[in-house]
Amino acid sequence: MSPSVFRPLLLFVLCATTLHSVLAASSFAGSSLYYAAGLSDNEADTLLQGLQSADMKVLRVWLDGQGNNVKGTQTTAVPDLEPSTVCNGNDSCYNDTVLKRMDNFMVKAHSYGVKLLISMHSFNALQGGDVYGKKYGVDNFYSQPGPQQAFDARIKHVLNHNHTTLGKPWKELSDYVFAFEPENESMIGKGEGFVKSHTSWQCDRATTVKGELGDNSGILVTTGGESWLSESVQDAWLKCPALDIISIHAYGPGDLTEAALTPYVKKAQSAGKKLLLEEWGACYFSTSNNDCPSGGVLNSQTRNNNLQKWASAITAAGIPWLYWQVLPNKDPHYGYDYEIAVNSDPSWGALKSAAQAAGKAQAAFDYSANILQTPSQ
Repeated sequence: MSPSVFRPLLLFVLCATTLHSVLAASSFAGSSLYYAAGLSDNEADTLLQGLQSADMKVLRVWLDGQGNNVKGTQTTAVPDLEPSTVCNGNDSCYNDTVLKRMDNFMVKAHSYGVKLLISMHSFNALQGGDVYGKKYGVDNFYSQPGPQQAFDARIKHVLNHNHTTLGKPWKELSDYVFAFEPENESMIGKGEGFVKSHTSWQCDRATTVKGELGDNSGILVTTGGESWLSESVQDAWLKCPALDIISIHAYGPGDLTEAALTPYVKKAQSAGKKLLLEEWGACYFSTSNNDCPSGGVLNSQTRNNNLQKWASAITAAGIPWLYWQVLPNKDPHYGYDYEIAVNSDPSWGALKSAAQAAGKAQAAFDYSANILQTPSQ
């Protein structure tokens, strides 16, 4: 065969092989528990055993301060990383309690086959008046260089935190960390117009994260989602070199269909990005699913049907997903209740089945190098 014939044939084979590897990549499911740093050992074991039994591979956690006994869970209060002032890179100023508690938790999670997606801040804390909110205000936090420089220093402090038992900085712990996101739902309270006009904030923070990680860390960099599907997937983020994942937060039934999700899958694939449906849930109350503050109790079977229908649609679109949230304890059914308790909840079986099905399905994106693989039986 002449070289002129061989080269196109080789290119075709390589492209076909790459396409097949993407199409053949397995999907996965996971969950969030924003206050995981405060869990007792018993509660952590209960949660992680449940996730493992459901074949859930990723747990999303936050680094915000938390109080005692959140959502009925036996938790220890954890102070903010920056409890009283913006530290702006002064290492002696940060209170590393939340990082040290997360050191222990990530080792335990790994033993159950679970990696962590670590959110380093939340809009909830900013809007609630944490040190950034008090000093800069919400708008200035996203638009002025001073707060962005200070927040980048926070990011660098987190990524360079030396694990107390593993002896390595977090930025090198790809066996334990799935991804880092700078902030949960940045700008979410400001409206889609504000998000569109400040998309550079997300890319700039991702660039800071990637600059610390390097290009071959094995740890992904993601956005932290927005209010709904279209708001979560901004064109500017699809073009941002430092972002690996565009995370979607969606609770409206219209967003949780294969038909709605598939165009975004194609856009992400064309841009060389991955998608993750990082937050979704099935409301416990008989309200609209995306407006779930309180109300009458929805019939359990109806809720389970909703859960399975939406999970199936997300999986069919080829997007891995994280459910909001799985609890280690009986759900106290506080407001905005999407939570499901492991083992005891009437909806746990439906969620577990949906997560297991996701793990057996093909994904539109290849995450195989980023999740812990289940040993062959």
